[in-house]
Amino acid sequence: MNVDFKGYGENVATFIADNTVEAGKFVVMDENYSVTAASADDEIYGYCVGVRDGYAAVQLEGYVEAPVSGDVDLGLTGIAAASATTVAASETASAHKVIFVSEDVIGFIL
Repeated sequence: MNVDFKGYGENVATFIADNTVEAGKFVVMDENYSVTAASADDEIYGYCVGVRDGYAAVQLEGYVEAPVSGDVDLGLTGIAAASATTVAASETASAHKVIFVSEDVIGFIL
């Protein structure tokens, strides 16, 4: 039996997406009903799971694995975007439940 958290509590909604948004990128709100790709130090709003015809399917809750920059602790830990595809620990960002940490990837609940 393998441990797997994918699918746990996933909540996906459709937003208008600008041309910076791609599947596999973290996003932030841009304008009403619209998202853009996250930048360094941005609070993570969601994770894009697909884009089509100017619309993005954004995972708002559930388990995500992502490349990590620097050290992140297990447990309730502040996490912000380090780039659109990478996260990092942050003292000012919202706390997320970090349940997996390796040298270059973490797994956390949005």
